[in-house]
Amino acid sequence: MISIIFPDDSVKKFDKGVKVIDVAKSISEGLARKVISASFNNETLELDSKLTTDGNIKLFTWEDDEGKQAFWHSSAHILAQTIKFFYPKSKLTIGPSIENGFYYDVDFGDETISEKDFIKIEAKFLEFSRNDFKFKMKSISKKEALEFYKKKKNEYKIELIEALDDGTITFCDHADFTDLCKGGHIPSTGIVKAVKLLNIAGAYWRGDEKNNQLTRIYGISFPKQKLLTEYLELVEKAKERDHRKIGKELELFTFSSRVGQGLPLWLPNGTELRDRLQDFLEDAQKRAGYKKVMSSHIGAKELYETSGHYEKYGADSFQPIYTPNDSETFILRPMNCPHHCEIYKAKPQSYRDLPLRLAEFGTVYRYEQSGELHGLSRVRGFTVDDAHIFCTPEQVDSEFNNTIDLVLFVFKSLGFDNYSAQVSLRDPDNPEKYIGSDKNWEISEQAILNSAKEKGLEYNVELGEAAFYGPKLDFMVKDALGRKWQLGTIQVDYNLPERFDLTYKGSNNEDLRPVMIHRAPFGSMERFVAILLEHTAGVFPLWLTTTQVEILIVSENFKNYGQKVLNILENHEIRAHLDDRNETVGKKIRESEIKKIPFMIVVGDNEVKNDTISIRRHHGDDLGEMKIEKFIDIIKKEISDCIPKFNINLK
Repeated sequence: MISIIFPDDSVKKFDKGVKVIDVAKSISEGLARKVISASFNNETLELDSKLTTDGNIKLFTWEDDEGKQAFWHSSAHILAQTIKFFYPKSKLTIGPSIENGFYYDVDFGDETISEKDFIKIEAKFLEFSRNDFKFKMKSISKKEALEFYKKKKNEYKIELIEALDDGTITFCDHADFTDLCKGGHIPSTGIVKAVKLLNIAGAYWRGDEKNNQLTRIYGISFPKQKLLTEYLELVEKAKERDHRKIGKELELFTFSSRVGQGLPLWLPNGTELRDRLQDFLEDAQKRAGYKKVMSSHIGAKELYETSGHYEKYGADSFQPIYTPNDSETFILRPMNCPHHCEIYKAKPQSYRDLPLRLAEFGTVYRYEQSGELHGLSRVRGFTVDDAHIFCTPEQVDSEFNNTIDLVLFVFKSLGFDNYSAQVSLRDPDNPEKYIGSDKNWEISEQAILNSAKEKGLEYNVELGEAAFYGPKLDFMVKDALGRKWQLGTIQVDYNLPERFDLTYKGSNNEDLRPVMIHRAPFGSMERFVAILLEHTAGVFPLWLTTTQVEILIVSENFKNYGQKVLNILENHEIRAHLDDRNETVGKKIRESEIKKIPFMIVVGDNEVKNDTISIRRHHGDDLGEMKIEKFIDIIKKEISDCIPKFNINLK
């Protein structure tokens, strides 16, 4: 008998060799009909997999993210089968699931494919699906695997197999199609009821620009046609909210090929928006006891070698800057934390000086392949709202809790009300990926878990998602369309203080090692603005928007009164603009709507006679005529209601 532990910590006994599907049936037949995938001891399995040892099981349906990933990975197999049907000379490479759907990278050789071919491919895909072929895993020797793909003259699969250990290689079969695969599939093709191929893109083999360029076909699939219909409707809504489209309409940012790909240029409106966001966070940070610092845009190579970043990422992200002095090599700053370690070392520190909270809006530079660049959300130069807290081990819990409070304050102030957290820990099976002692990792991981529980956060634990120097707490935010974004991160780090030999004098005058907490509520200004634009569709909270009020005069006769209204609003620190152009009021209103200005004031004969203003909201009600003092009160109350109180317990 073996003991199977379920997520609620209940335990059941089963005969050795029991199938996963039978474990599901032991709970209920209804559940068994819904289950499409499972994991056992954190390893993804098929439902007909046999269990031979004690362990922890999780059963996944379509409603679970893990279930969707198995569903989409299996769909990639069906797509590969379909591609081979229409393009028999093509060479398959890899076909993983992604956050929304799947893709397959294919070398089509002399054959060509375009989006015009999608209709016939989708039709054949569903034909294969309806046959309800079982997905079957089989182990195969390395020699057999190599011979199989040598016959097919597929150098890509051969390269993958050569890097695998004999005895670990598996193929997945369905119908007469087989593919190299490590597993994680739904029971059969018949579960896939709807599919949509989305687009074609170029992709280099293994992401290396020196390798062959492949054709990447993106798709998404569902167990019901209704779900596909809903998804496509969501896609259309997302297009309307695309931050690149809204950013252009609001004149926030642009890009120039002469400046370089992935290097945004912020226009006046966008710069004002950034400044306001920065001022907002800096004000909160000041109340939370942070001190502003600044560091250089380049650093000596030695700095990043000491931190360990160069060893981990140097080949991909770190571009050297050479000087006439052969002994000097600089790096464009890819992160701020090593610089802050050196700021900490600028003078001797005592336990009385801690916690020391250093904050910087620091611009960093990282190389991203051109195919990965996307508006503001994926760039090569970006500004991180970085801060690093140096504290004693005893202060870690309170500092981490205060940092969570700061992140949640930011979310609430900007209308991100739907969020969860992810605790990212080490991969216990790959310790070589990380630096630092097991003891330090255990302490820091437990500190994050304690804080997440204490704050009552809804969170899940992900193994293998930690940074190489420490575990982290990532916040996952759902936007207005229900899409999930990683936004805001907090990390506990016992390792960089060791690598930089950071110390402080304890109460007994002994040299002790501080703990370092990394945090960035925005993450980066660029990506945050992109997400905020798509979440709000460009209709920012009133406190943030660049122009809060547009004053529209009916004719030039009312320009002086319009100027008077403008002066009064500005005296109350309300950001207003007077549109005194010789254009119709209708045209001015339409343009203000496009610019998503929250309030419009219309000034004409009645308003001048009554010493009043007429108010119209963006996409909203006509508030009618009122005294300007009443309108000012409305604005100030709305701004006050937008921003929650921020109280932090500093010790």
